[in-house]
Amino acid sequence: MVIDHISRAALYFHLHPGIETALRYIQTTDFTQLENGKYELDGEQLFAIVQAYDTKDPDTEKLEAHKKFIDVQYVVSGQEKMGHALLSTQVPSREYQSDDDFMLFDETPDFFTVVTAGMFTIFYPSDLHMPCIIHERSTPVKKVVVKVSVDYVRDKRQSL
Repeated sequence: MVIDHISRAALYFHLHPGIETALRYIQTTDFTQLENGKYELDGEQLFAIVQAYDTKDPDTEKLEAHKKFIDVQYVVSGQEKMGHALLSTQVPSREYQSDDDFMLFDETPDFFTVVTAGMFTIFYPSDLHMPCIIHERSTPVKKVVVKVSVDYVRDKRQSL
């Protein structure tokens, strides 16, 4: 997992071609002008989900993980806590479903991080994460989640 400020995104371009594309997209897009919804960047291999919500009580949430996609989450406005744990021997409470690339876990996060506007996180399939959590009190958040296929290979002729 990675947690950093978007101003340092270039440090992570080398991790994966889709992560570079996702971070460049975040750096060059004015999300205040985008409505909530799904935006295809490269078909179903790379897409963004713009969302707005109020942060939630951690007692009502569960850790999640994916197998086919890496999450690049960027907080546009507001702040939230995110819970973290490494996937090892935990057993899912909601079994993996390939159609939505999603499984849930009942375990408590090992630690939380406060993520504020301008910060991003990268969650690999080995990273359990619990986003959208209250920090001090419930507040509105606007966030972009770019879903990057772990198998994504960018066409060198394409640029975002």
